Amino acid sequence: MRLLLTFLLFFALPLKAEEVVLGLSQDTISIDANFSGSEILIYGAIKRETEIPEELLQVIITVAGPSQPVTVRKKDRRFGIWVNTEAVEVDSAPSFYAVATSHEWPLVISDTEDLRHKISVERAIRAVGVAADDPQRFTQALTRIRTSEDKYQQRDFEVNLRQQTLFDTAIKLPANLTEGAYKTRVFLTRNKEVISVYETEIEVRKVGLERWLFTLSRQQPLLYGLMSLAIAIAAGWGASAAFQILRRR
Repeated sequence: MRLLLTFLLFFALPLKAEEVVLGLSQDTISIDANFSGSEILIYGAIKRETEIPEELLQVIITVAGPSQPVTVRKKDRRFGIWVNTEAVEVDSAPSFYAVATSHEWPLVISDTEDLRHKISVERAIRAVGVAADDPQRFTQALTRIRTSEDKYQQRDFEVNLRQQTLFDTAIKLPANLTEGAYKTRVFLTRNKEVISVYETEIEVRKVGLERWLFTLSRQQPLLYGLMSLAIAIAAGWGASAAFQILRRR
């Protein structure tokens, strides 16, 4: 079924020199109380009006969550305890970022093209004007932390490229996603140079009770705070009453 959809997409649009025709297993992800992560299948085909060139084609696929400013802190041990000694504000960093390639990273794109299109995880983080002697170590620390949380992923050989025409990959999204539009890009490269780019979006949104609570916290913060306080008091009273009953037994 998936291959059939790919071929239908392949012949759906007018031909250009080399163009991506893309499909997604889902373009909307709903977050509810039972959400534990998701997996997006990204597949497509490459349309051509000429024969396949001798130089091998490579494919890079990226998925980026909404970007936000991030404060990165450095801790040092002082007088036997760990304390924050430095902090910098990173201008913009994606809340989630995944990069999948059809081959080893150094063989699919040059540093110049990576810098131009901001494809790799390090290039996706905007740290211009960071007030620090060595800003790179703070962006590296941010990358390391979010990689350990599965929020940043750079995976070589994860795009399956068949006969230089059909491709697919699966991107795993963690449970703690930020709501918003997730920008999805597909790059075609030859000789480490980008020859074509395709962009689309995946919508991630809260639904049900989670959506109602999120909206309430933003639009009616006083009511949200009072409700949270009431729930905390009720929960404390209920736990105390249950403990008293158990003691009497």
